[in-house]
Amino acid sequence: MMYEGDFRVGDVLSVACPFTPTRVERGVMWDHVSVRWPWWRIDTDSAFFRWNGIVALGVDSGGYVSAEAGAELFRTDPPPEHLKAGDACRVGVPPTVVHVTAVDHHVPPLETGWLPRPELTVVVLRRGLSYREFPDGSHLNGEGYSLHPGDGIPFAFELLMRPYAFLRPGDEVADAAGRAWLFDGPWSWTAFDAAGPGTGPEWPLVLLTRSGVPCSVADAEAVAEGTAIGSHQKTVRHWMSLTQASPTP
Repeated sequence: MMYEGDFRVGDVLSVACPFTPTRVERGVMWDHVSVRWPWWRIDTDSAFFRWNGIVALGVDSGGYVSAEAGAELFRTDPPPEHLKAGDACRVGVPPTVVHVTAVDHHVPPLETGWLPRPELTVVVLRRGLSYREFPDGSHLNGEGYSLHPGDGIPFAFELLMRPYAFLRPGDEVADAAGRAWLFDGPWSWTAFDAAGPGTGPEWPLVLLTRSGVPCSVADAEAVAEGTAIGSHQKTVRHWMSLTQASPTP
């Protein structure tokens, strides 16, 4: 189980939310079903937004409620096509594999029109969705479904994979081929030479600096141990097998 706030781009998660009773405000119309949201409260002090307590959920052909290429996570029970205004239903998220495309912290908390105001946004894509659904590659800039852990929705997260968990963005490493690299995320490696990225760093790796300063012995040992076997390419393949997606365009 992941603690709130402990999210990184590239993380592969299982996310779920218990199905919670609510009622339908408007049946399916223009590919949306509108329900009374059971978790948030109206923010009467909001200066910019006036939320009425209702959330419109888009409906796709697979039974998911979806506004963008199947990105939405929530489902209704019964399914949307069986609902009309005034019906009782439940809304929630069945256990769903996602990968994280962006993480943003909000100081002060984000003003949205509902309470509690989000302090964190985690953008995810469901298993099987990647840049192929966003031909311009825009999901790499945070496109997908935005979750706000800690905003009152009782999400449960399980970390399935964190590629390069032993590294931190900004780390500098040397690889087995004698090349130096800057790590800015599992799919964001910058080589310090002019040879280009190629297929990524060659394992094992040696940690050179952390946050611009010499690394500790313990940190260096963790990186050496984490890359003693396997390869960058094997890490990518494992990630792709979990997400059924491509990490890069």
